[in-house]
Amino acid sequence: MAAADAMNSPRFAPAGLLLRWAGHRVAFNGGPGAEPPSGRLDDWLVTDEQAELRSALRRSAAARGVRPHAGALELAAVRVRCLPVVHTSHPAYGYRIEARGCAAVWAPEFWEFPEWAAGADLVFAEASAWERPIRFRGGVGGHATVQSVAEQAVRHGVRRLVLAHIGRPVLRAMDAGARPPDGEWGVEGRTYAVPCAG
Repeated sequence: MAAADAMNSPRFAPAGLLLRWAGHRVAFNGGPGAEPPSGRLDDWLVTDEQAELRSALRRSAAARGVRPHAGALELAAVRVRCLPVVHTSHPAYGYRIEARGCAAVWAPEFWEFPEWAAGADLVFAEASAWERPIRFRGGVGGHATVQSVAEQAVRHGVRRLVLAHIGRPVLRAMDAGARPPDGEWGVEGRTYAVPCAG
C-alpha cells in the first residue's frame, strides 16, 4: 500500500492510497500529483463524492476506465467496507479493508475518530490540525487534531498509525521539530505492508 499526503498543501500532493493484492489494484482518493501508477485499476474509491478535487479525479479515473465513487468492494478474498465518518455537512466515508484476519483503514479526514477503526493493524488517519481542531463554518464538522487522533488510535487498539492529509498547522509543527504523540507521518510513495495470516 502507498500513501501520499494533503490537499492544498504547499508541500504534498493530495492524500491518496493504492491498495495492491493478488494482481488487483484499487485507488483511494488522490488527485493531481497523486494519481496511481499506470496500469489497470479494479476501482477508484473516494471518501467524499463532493470533494473539491472531484472533477480532476473524474478525468483521471475516466482515462483508466473507472469512476470515482464511494462504495464497498469484494475481490479475491479482500473485503473493502465503506463506512461513515463525522466530517462535514454532507455524507463522508472511510474504508475498512479486511483480508485473512488483518485489517487496514483509510480515513484521511474526520472530525471524530471512527469507532469502526478499532483493532486495525494499520490506520491512515487525519492530520490536518495540530493543537486546535479545525471547525467548519456553521459547526458542521471539521478536522481533528493530531494529538486527539493519536490518543484515540491508542485507545482503540490500532497497531500502526500513519498520519496523512497533512495540513498547514501540522506542517508548521513539523518544521518546528514536533512529533506526533503516537504514530508516524505518511510518506509519499512509501509502501505499507499489512502481514495477513495464510
